Amino acid sequence: MSDEVAPGRVRVRLDLSYDGKDFSGWARQTERRTVQGELEAAIGTVLRLAEPVELTVAGRTDAGVHARGQVAHVDLPGEVWQREADKLLRRLAGRLPQDVRVRRVAAAPEGFNARFSAVWRRYAYRVGDHPGGVDPLLRGHVLWHDRPVDVELMNRAAELLLGEHDFAAYCKKREGATTIRTLQLLRWTRTADGVAEATVRADAFCHNMVRALVGAMILVGDGHRPVDFPARVLAGRVRDSAVNVVRPHGLTLEEVGYPADDALAARAVEARNRRTLPAG
Repeated sequence: MSDEVAPGRVRVRLDLSYDGKDFSGWARQTERRTVQGELEAAIGTVLRLAEPVELTVAGRTDAGVHARGQVAHVDLPGEVWQREADKLLRRLAGRLPQDVRVRRVAAAPEGFNARFSAVWRRYAYRVGDHPGGVDPLLRGHVLWHDRPVDVELMNRAAELLLGEHDFAAYCKKREGATTIRTLQLLRWTRTADGVAEATVRADAFCHNMVRALVGAMILVGDGHRPVDFPARVLAGRVRDSAVNVVRPHGLTLEEVGYPADDALAARAVEARNRRTLPAG
């Protein structure tokens, strides 16, 4: 599969953010409000396009999940881009609802694909464990847990999950999709306002992966399970009924990483290859 842009078209990169509370996820749905649906409609309207707009995104977020550093691309007619490039950002600001914002639009480098050229995605999950509950100003982005969690215990558990593994035990099964991922970083810290914040970075994520990992580590942090519990679940490669997929509102896609421009096309080809774990 080639990432060559059709003649007469320009691939445009969009950097965007959104509050996921009132969206049924990223992906377009006929009867529900989604981020993709809002963006495609807004782009089509402000550019007065006759044909449907088709966005490709770095990572499809679930219903209720937020994004601060989402990336997407769209292929536009060259003459439209040339005419509207300088005005597009302001026009989208006037057309989009306030819970989704495009922060930057630019012609993409050759070989760029928002999804397949990415080398990592970084999420944050935020947990509040104050006995009085979550600060009302943060409640839309922080999960309240009714027992204190030990960040150091969760970090010890996290270290056992790093590297390339089959994360089937932490993913919602999708037919034909691999669950092999490389977890590059998983680290808990306390923010200045006392929230336990997990930074999670991987080359890619499968469905529900971050929220299931957080659910397993919270069981360690509040003393319900030993430090090696999340790793034992991982090794079993099947879902464990003790692991809850935590609620979506605590999760935010923070950033997507890409290689240098001259490596974009090669990365897109590599990312499409079906992954297997080494034998032995």
